[in-house]
Amino acid sequence: METTKTKAKGETRAGDVHLRMRDDILSCVLKPGEKLRFEALRDRYEVSFSTLREALVRLSAENLVVSEGQRGFAVAPVSLADLQDLTNVRVLVEREALRLSMQLGDDAWEADILASYHRMDRLQARLGAQYFFDEEWARLHGVFHRSLVCACGSPVLLELRQTLFDRAHRYRRMSSQFRKKWRPKDVEHKVILDAAIARSPKALDLIERHFRETTENVTEFAGHLFGPQ
Repeated sequence: METTKTKAKGETRAGDVHLRMRDDILSCVLKPGEKLRFEALRDRYEVSFSTLREALVRLSAENLVVSEGQRGFAVAPVSLADLQDLTNVRVLVEREALRLSMQLGDDAWEADILASYHRMDRLQARLGAQYFFDEEWARLHGVFHRSLVCACGSPVLLELRQTLFDRAHRYRRMSSQFRKKWRPKDVEHKVILDAAIARSPKALDLIERHFRETTENVTEFAGHLFGPQ
């Protein structure tokens, strides 16, 4: 008979594998379209088949893995159509979350934005031109963008927004592998920060332009890696 303690341990193991696989997919260690063979995954993550299946089902619900019926699972493919659709939805969600945050945000919200920007900016200065490849910078970049919208008052909106942000990270990571130089994101981030704290409607247009220019760069530098559909 399975005890509560054993069940909890199994759930913790499945959750850990889910997060590890998720990170490997988002960072393109597991490449788009790659077949996820159970034997190889078991050796890689050192867990049972049942734990792997549970993790894969969770990733499938997040649209990071696709089920191929009797053929098993594969990393979700990427495409120009998916990138454009993803960007359009991200813009809708991000604008609304930022609009609500500017309406509802208090001094603590402003302080959180400033602190997260400072940490990201200081690390970028230390890393130099290759900052984009650094995992810690990528994490702080995500923290900064979340700080802009965290006062929106809607946990559901924030959850949806985070899922979209993470899916877009795969495309950004692919682009970084081929990009020769990056646009001055520190300047863009500072302008967005200032507009948001000033509660300026311009902040909404700035965040949209920020996302759409990123999509244009991904298409330019990594578009050859995925098909039009």
